[in-house]
Amino acid sequence: MNGRMSLFLRNSIGVMAAMLAGVATPVANAMDNSLASGVVRFALDTGEASSVVGLAMKLEGESADYLQARLMLASGQHDEARAGFEGVFNGASHRGEAALALAEMAQEDGDLTGAENWYQQARRTGYGEVAQKALLGLAELVRIQGKTDAAGQYLARMEDGYWAAVGYMNLAADFARDDLDSSRALVSLRVAMAMAAKDTDTSRSRALLDQLNLRAGYLALGSDDYDKAIDFLEKVSLESYHTPQALYLHGLALSSKGNHRAAMQSWHRAKKFPLAFPGVSDAWIGMGRGYDLSGYPGQAGESWLAANAAYEGERVTLGKLSERITAEGAYKALVQDARSDDIQWFLADNRTLTQPRMAYLLRFMEEPGAQVAVRRVARLDEMVATLDASKYNLEVFIQALEVFMASAGSGGVAPQTAGLEQQQSDLESRLNGLVEQAATPAQVAELRQLKQSLAGAGRRMGALNQQVVQRPERLETVLDDAGALRDATKDLRYKTLSLREQAARELDALALAFVKKQTQRMTHALDKTEQQIAHLYEYLALENLGEGAQ
Repeated sequence: MNGRMSLFLRNSIGVMAAMLAGVATPVANAMDNSLASGVVRFALDTGEASSVVGLAMKLEGESADYLQARLMLASGQHDEARAGFEGVFNGASHRGEAALALAEMAQEDGDLTGAENWYQQARRTGYGEVAQKALLGLAELVRIQGKTDAAGQYLARMEDGYWAAVGYMNLAADFARDDLDSSRALVSLRVAMAMAAKDTDTSRSRALLDQLNLRAGYLALGSDDYDKAIDFLEKVSLESYHTPQALYLHGLALSSKGNHRAAMQSWHRAKKFPLAFPGVSDAWIGMGRGYDLSGYPGQAGESWLAANAAYEGERVTLGKLSERITAEGAYKALVQDARSDDIQWFLADNRTLTQPRMAYLLRFMEEPGAQVAVRRVARLDEMVATLDASKYNLEVFIQALEVFMASAGSGGVAPQTAGLEQQQSDLESRLNGLVEQAATPAQVAELRQLKQSLAGAGRRMGALNQQVVQRPERLETVLDDAGALRDATKDLRYKTLSLREQAARELDALALAFVKKQTQRMTHALDKTEQQIAHLYEYLALENLGEGAQ
């Protein structure tokens, strides 16, 4: 049911975006043809395709057909986009990009054979990043079929950089899942690190390296190679989404080596992050365990009680978040509130990574379909705003046109032209009389020239009168067209709002399921601390009994 709803919403949004082309006509008309291609390409690359649909017909040059196909794909017209990309592939320009787009469309539709064929074509005809993405696509196709050796062969043909690193990271995940020994997975991760280090995009490279080092540290920890785990985990940035989990695992490795004090320092740093992040709830429990192993049972109990209070407070926070999602919608409660600067009910710190609401938003966006659902609601909100602006502009234009027609229809121009016609007739009569009275040929020639000028003015006056007569009919046509556009805009706005409600309901369902899952995670953590406290009390009671017996 959810899949069919998503498909319906995607196609409906595409139709809305295409129909908005008419609303965006003024912008399209104002855009120079030479600039249209750059503007459209930028909008497509930044996910703002709906704002440039009206420029589709202004595209010129060798990229026009390719960009038009991308616009159709972005607006949900998949069949038309597929035909467009096939036409581009059969042409002379953008063949590799078109083949890559067709491969991704085929893979999304479950046509693995078609996807493989188009990836091969993209690899053959594409250059640079297009060819690298095609090789990665081929590697992923065979990897998901369990053919890791074939996947490795495709990856070996790739150039050093981001896309090769992603391929080796995915391959390492398969090795870690299938092998009892972590050697192959760690080798793949080391290769991925070497590839990622050569990525020219430093921020992207840093983010991927953080993830790779975290995975490598986790695998090394699972293999009881604590020194190697510590080495990997210490390379994770302290300002990363993965920082809290890396700090927890770092403390776990140190504790396993018997260095409980250093382990507690790592866990204490992890505790400063919101409980929404992976590893933070475990770090709270780890603090108590560190005190216990260091021989301080009293402080261990206090630490676990503090963890208990933190988990209880987080469950209250999650309960309030669930109530807000139900009352205001997930888009308002999770996305918009996380972007605002004012202090809200569960904002604890002004640093981005230590804001609980931002932490929950980041964690939510990891969920399958969450990014698509959020983007869908955001796009529909943008469409509603565009339609509201267009409706307002049309209403102002119609009102101004009606006022102008009323003033013109009241005879504001006709009396002026009638008076000018009478003056012209009088001047013609006087000129005729002067011509008869002229004393010299020069005066006659000058008077006849004046008479010709006056006749020309009369003809222009007649043409003006004809335009005045026809103008009301033309203005009526313009007014009718503007009214029709206003009505169409109202209808589009109604349909867009209806789609927005459906998209919001789907997003709310995903968000509520996410909050429920997080609440269960907090409940599980609470159970752990209660068990630790119970074991501690039991241990202390037995010690007291032993001392009493002595």
